[in-house]
Amino acid sequence: MLRDTLIALLIGFVVTAIACPLFIPVLHRLKFGQMVRDDGPKEHLKKTGTPTMGGISFLAGILAASLFLIPKYKEVAVVFLFTISYGIIGFLDDMLKIKKKQSEGLKSSQKFILQLAVSVIFIIYLYKIYGLDYGVLIPFTGSFDKGIILKLGVIWIPFALFVILGTDNGVNFTDGLDGLCSSVTVIVALFFMLIGLKGGFSVTPVTGAVIGSLMGFLIFNAYPAKVFMGDTGSLALGGFVASYALMCRIPVFIAVIGFIYMIEVISVIIQVGYFKATKGKRFFKMAPIHHHFELCGWSETRTVTVFGIVTVILGILVYLFM
Repeated sequence: MLRDTLIALLIGFVVTAIACPLFIPVLHRLKFGQMVRDDGPKEHLKKTGTPTMGGISFLAGILAASLFLIPKYKEVAVVFLFTISYGIIGFLDDMLKIKKKQSEGLKSSQKFILQLAVSVIFIIYLYKIYGLDYGVLIPFTGSFDKGIILKLGVIWIPFALFVILGTDNGVNFTDGLDGLCSSVTVIVALFFMLIGLKGGFSVTPVTGAVIGSLMGFLIFNAYPAKVFMGDTGSLALGGFVASYALMCRIPVFIAVIGFIYMIEVISVIIQVGYFKATKGKRFFKMAPIHHHFELCGWSETRTVTVFGIVTVILGILVYLFM
């Protein structure tokens, strides 16, 4: 399994590394440029017009690697299809942003309905596999054969929906600095791969496809970014993280290894709640929290590096106690 995972990593990397330089000029010609929010950091205004929807390039890498894996690992198809489905929702969102020439595409209600529909189909699939016998491994309690497995019963159905929607929003909020979402998700996928290999899950090789594809994308997405992944990429990655974790029964691990995703969402919730409660005051200088650090004087590269280091440390801690 490890050999196939590494082959998938190489396929994803090569395809994405080749696709990006071919795809970026096309995005330029089509004028698919990023619309930067007016209320964001002023330094980000210079990024207006940088090609977006670059997520299509690493999704092509994931597709190529998955085609190699699926004949041998059938469950890879499930995670891939879920990832692509969320990527399509992001694609629609990006297209509307470009068409309307503003930083908001799909309405929140429209996006939620589409996400809900895709998520329900996936949960029905999981229900056919596990029934109400679905259990989640609790972090820091041991491996799959020795750790604490919490059986959720009927509660796992709304729990799974919460995990999917919460994770996807977290990954989406994390995509706000050059290379931030890409680098954090590479690290998350790496530890998911190690955990999956340890647990012997047949879906594990798909992590290689994601790691390799994002590594290829980072060549062009690292600061200063030549292309952004857009919602096409961030929603797809959120779909990958959530679906893989649910299939491996490690969704609670997202709160630890994917701490950055969680804190990004929480910072927005705190900011909005505090703003309403105090009639106009702000808890953070700006939310999501990566913008707060920017306005505190951190450079983009420093913020991305620190967030990546935090993810690595938390991943190591989780893996050590398995």
